[in-house]
Amino acid sequence: MAALLACLTLVSISAAIFFGVADLPMGDVIDVFSGQGSPEARSIILDIRLPRIATGILAGIHFALAGFLLQTITRNPLADPSLIGVSQGATFSVTVFLMFTVYIFHPGSNTLAELPIKWLPAAGLLGGLLAGGVIYLLAFRLGLSALRITLCGVAVGAVLHALAIGLISGWGSERIEIILEWLAGSLYARTWDHALFLLPFTVAGLAMLPVIYRPLTLLQFDGTVARSFGLAYRRQFSVALLVSCVLAASAVGSVGPIVFVGLIVPHLARFLAGTNFLLSLVLTILLGAAIVTSGDLIGRLLGQAEEIPIGVVTAVCGVPLLLVLLRKTT
Repeated sequence: MAALLACLTLVSISAAIFFGVADLPMGDVIDVFSGQGSPEARSIILDIRLPRIATGILAGIHFALAGFLLQTITRNPLADPSLIGVSQGATFSVTVFLMFTVYIFHPGSNTLAELPIKWLPAAGLLGGLLAGGVIYLLAFRLGLSALRITLCGVAVGAVLHALAIGLISGWGSERIEIILEWLAGSLYARTWDHALFLLPFTVAGLAMLPVIYRPLTLLQFDGTVARSFGLAYRRQFSVALLVSCVLAASAVGSVGPIVFVGLIVPHLARFLAGTNFLLSLVLTILLGAAIVTSGDLIGRLLGQAEEIPIGVVTAVCGVPLLLVLLRKTT
């Protein structure tokens, strides 16, 4: 199963390279990878398509893994990065960042003048991590548990979302194009800088999986049961939560809150893997990369020059898929 999904992932990546808004002959694309090709073809493949594909692969892995970890440690099948307020925290921080950059420092233009736009992913990462930290501290004071993390996440996330929407509503319609595009979840205009921003977090997250694998298998159970196996429940719960927060916050900061990936992909992986926990984890990684890459390609092909944001594609496709999975697993 893992080998088949790996092949399907490679097929989706190949399709994203060969197809797009610009209609390039297949021979021209092959020439680019052989070190030849026209300057136009090289620019389209190397500077536009490959960076957004690489960013999409890494972001897909982040969202999917974050959702898998959260659903495991909270034992909540509806858990995703928005559960712990990461998406809402990143949204609020990006909104504030853009408001100060565009509105306060340069009110007569849409140009990001004072603060470089390359800082946008870092602003989203910082906001997401701060939100996750606040929720953790609130839950910790009340006695750390899966239920309290969920309740605190919903409460803090709702407040942050309301604040962000309030800022956007009062901002002025001529200055909110950037934030609306980001809120939809998009790989538009993503560059190698975005992929390089995500890469260290991807490597660190994947490197942590062997370390937290055994604790994760025990965190599926109630705290009392997990402790009976000798698990340091609070510490391991906190480590897994931190890994999921970092993965989710970095992804949201780079590409926006792409909805349903963190929710749907773990369910689909478990449906395909059955009770095999390790296989579910591997399939989650592969499916995260494949679904985001395929969703972005669908949005580009359907929307053409006015491409459909990937967040819209995953939302439209994710709802019926979730309903089908729920019917088959209940």
